[in-house]
Amino acid sequence: MRTLLAKAKSTEGMQQTLLKQAELSQIVGELRSHDDYIVCGHVNPDGDSIGSVLGMSHLLKAMGKSVQPIFATGSQIDEALMSLPGASSLISAEDAKPASCFITVDASGLDRLGDDAADLRRQASFTMVLDHHEVSSCDADICRIEPDCPSASCIIWDVVKESGVAPSKDMAACCYVGLMTDTGRFQYQNADTRAFAEASEMVAAGADVAKLSAAFFQNKSVASVMIDALTALNMTFICDGQAVISWITAADMERLGATKDDCEDAINVLRSISGIRVACVLKENPDRIRGSFRAKDGTDVAAIAASFGGGGHKAAAGFTLHGSLDEARSDVVSALEAALS
Repeated sequence: MRTLLAKAKSTEGMQQTLLKQAELSQIVGELRSHDDYIVCGHVNPDGDSIGSVLGMSHLLKAMGKSVQPIFATGSQIDEALMSLPGASSLISAEDAKPASCFITVDASGLDRLGDDAADLRRQASFTMVLDHHEVSSCDADICRIEPDCPSASCIIWDVVKESGVAPSKDMAACCYVGLMTDTGRFQYQNADTRAFAEASEMVAAGADVAKLSAAFFQNKSVASVMIDALTALNMTFICDGQAVISWITAADMERLGATKDDCEDAINVLRSISGIRVACVLKENPDRIRGSFRAKDGTDVAAIAASFGGGGHKAAAGFTLHGSLDEARSDVVSALEAALS
């Protein structure tokens, strides 16, 4: 298991990083030694980000700590995520107060936190990162990075078990949602034996599978259904049918009264097509194009996304482009043709 403990030092004016393993016992020891915390995930938070933030926050509160669970941007959080226990205590980074300890979950670098959360992290005297995205360095005081872990919330769950605190129903529910969403309802390549073993533990601790599944996957808005249909109508097959790309325009969003959250499932419409190796959806915003990749085989879409300045996981990644939708389509098609040739 690849874990990283990183402490930055300066060498010839460059910031270098020493990598060393952080054991769960060491993480728990640090949690016990501080009193006030901020827990934050990445910008544009998904189920794993918010589930991990809230799961860790529930643990810290059970340990008698003061904690501010925050989200990195001022954007609206998905309604389903707001149904999680403790979600009402979430505050925007711009409204949070500095704390002595800043814990980043489901992300590593400052660039994934947004300006306000990054400023709070800089003001903290102690920083911790718990993440499952593959990175080459980590500049926090203590890090645990597990690229092979199904979700960041699984790392949180392991910390809960190591802490000696009895796992609560709320901790279990939040961690389960992170795992459930990041494995695509336990259908993606990361749905391994660890995913099912820890899901079983979370259910035993009180996570209500039927209730949580209904909140996230049986609660679609009419606009989201229309977006799914539009995605299917716009789809174009490339690379001899190995890949499919579709798009949603800003005009479509306005016409349907759709929100960002209404577009979240569109990529799965394409991914479900028989014979497809890679699916891509482009969503037009007023000032940028947001793209999402999903892979069904061993294709590393994180590497493709990285060529556009994005990133993510091998089977699921995202990126942002500036320019027209036509330019974005052309660039992405070229990148997919190069990757799948």
